[in-house]
Amino acid sequence: MHVRALSLRDFRSWDHVDIELSAGATVFVGSNGNGKTNLLEALGYLSTLGSHRVSADAPLIRRGASAARAGATVVNSGRELVIDIELATGSPNKARINRSPVRRPREILGVLSTVLFAPEDLALVRGDPSERRRFLDELLTTRLPRMAAVRADYDRVLRQRTALLKSAGRKSTDLPATLDVWDGHLAAHGAVLLDQRLRLVRELGPHVAAAYAAIAPESRPAALRYRSSFAAGLPPEFADPARAPQPDDVDVLEAVFLHELAQARSKELERGMCLVGAHRDDLDLMLGAEPAKGFASHGESWSFALSLRLGAFELLRGHGTDPVLLLDDVFAELDRRRRTALATVAVGAEQVLITAAVPEDVPAELQARRVGVAADDSTGTRRSYLRGD
Repeated sequence: MHVRALSLRDFRSWDHVDIELSAGATVFVGSNGNGKTNLLEALGYLSTLGSHRVSADAPLIRRGASAARAGATVVNSGRELVIDIELATGSPNKARINRSPVRRPREILGVLSTVLFAPEDLALVRGDPSERRRFLDELLTTRLPRMAAVRADYDRVLRQRTALLKSAGRKSTDLPATLDVWDGHLAAHGAVLLDQRLRLVRELGPHVAAAYAAIAPESRPAALRYRSSFAAGLPPEFADPARAPQPDDVDVLEAVFLHELAQARSKELERGMCLVGAHRDDLDLMLGAEPAKGFASHGESWSFALSLRLGAFELLRGHGTDPVLLLDDVFAELDRRRRTALATVAVGAEQVLITAAVPEDVPAELQARRVGVAADDSTGTRRSYLRGD
């Protein structure tokens, strides 16, 4: 898979840009703040419907504009598809495939598969559990686009159930029955999401462990462990990372979910919030017997963050198609060993797009095409432009 063309209108610092791309390696070179990252951010958004830098869409719209658009022509196994999305202030996002509107933006998921490694990824190791949940769910949706609907349904039920808990003091005596209904919906969607997360962690774990061993052979072995918010933990059989998935896993998890919600109900009513579910789970990143968070050195943290992305890349390409590898200004952050490990993977990718402030930071073995990126303040509104190859 590779991106043949990228088109932006009023996206971040770009008032407009149309750029032809090719398979192999391309590096966008320019001073910091000139718009290099915005190019990769746009491709990441088209792949996941989310930004790796901000949680809301509003900052993606160029200052002074009312809407932004990002589009890409994607080539996969000889077939071309054009996808684009429009982000507008105060109205729902709109997406198209081959110029034809789709009902929901999430219908474009799966057309473009990317793995993006950026300096912000250090938060995967040192940040809040929400960072690691987002990593899992974005990777899950990249591999199984139908999971976007499951996540959306789970989030919708969670919001409605939380609103009910917060207003419990004003509700009538039918509150228990109403909560029972929402508990059923939350457990049904949550069990599917939890089952797929567990499957993903089992498959991803060996790839991450192998990547970490290659990057930091002198360090302790790396491993992934899913941590549930259930008070009693996951059923023992699910704690075994080598366990093969079973046909009735979703049913088992749904029953456990319902039990945990019943046990937590009094506390939830007291606090006015949902205390059990996929939205409170975490992914433990282990180095030996200790969690990386709080115990890993700076170098070990970078190694683990890089290993998560390299593991994701290997997992996705194992399903038949290379994802596009996006490397946002990371070579400057890595020492020689980590640069070499990343370059080794990048050389074998069908397409890798890189940003760098200093061209010499990019390993020579990548033999990358170079595209200059500069900024222009002469119009009074900062905008970015390409200087050519």
